[in-house]
Amino acid sequence: MRLAGKVAIVTGAGQGVGEASAHRFAEEGAAVGCVDINGETVRQTAEAIEKAGGRSLAITADISTEDGNARMISETVQAFGALDVLHANAAIQVMGRLEDTSPDDWDRLFATNLHGAARAIRLAAPYMRQRNGGSIVITASALGIVGDPDLPAYGAMKGGLRSMCRSLALSYGPDNIRINTICPGDIDTPLLQEFFDYQPNPETARQEITELYPLRRLATPRDIANVALFLASDDASYLTGTDIIVDGGLLARVY
Repeated sequence: MRLAGKVAIVTGAGQGVGEASAHRFAEEGAAVGCVDINGETVRQTAEAIEKAGGRSLAITADISTEDGNARMISETVQAFGALDVLHANAAIQVMGRLEDTSPDDWDRLFATNLHGAARAIRLAAPYMRQRNGGSIVITASALGIVGDPDLPAYGAMKGGLRSMCRSLALSYGPDNIRINTICPGDIDTPLLQEFFDYQPNPETARQEITELYPLRRLATPRDIANVALFLASDDASYLTGTDIIVDGGLLARVY
């Protein structure tokens, strides 16, 4: 029970990595505030955790706004009395090359994928300081390290998260608040299926991309959630300001 007695918030908990992370945190003893803009899916996540014997709270909130972030933190603290872990995971994706990406789409990605995480961290840190420390896990991406011509805005925001992580690790280190990013490759989630559906032949695209991975498979959400659990726990007590690349060996490839 690596998170026994801890209280965590997971954003984007209605599906994919966020849902898996909420379950893993609960399985290891944390009380979990499950946050998503989709009230139905996040309610299902929280109910499944409760049914399995864990403690959880479903919070419907838009983390691209100040109000949404403030509410998710206040409701979690009111329900469970503290805050020790934040998994800033929620993200949206817009397909298209730069010239096809509208200013509104760029601003929308910035508000959710980058500014949303910054808002959450700024509001969560004081509560972690009261607990003499905490862990913040940010879901970035391999696309914050390498490029994709059809995802320039998404990659820019994920690269920004990596840079922000380093600065905040320096700021909050004296408070024993650790901040790290996870940089996954392709994860078999609805967001990835959107990418495949954008291609001329989705099934061919899935097969071709899968074969690029040395492990010959795409990541599951639980693969990433297991790393989030490690970073959230005391097992990672001397890790801060760094990226954990979880890509099945993809970035080891030159050609």
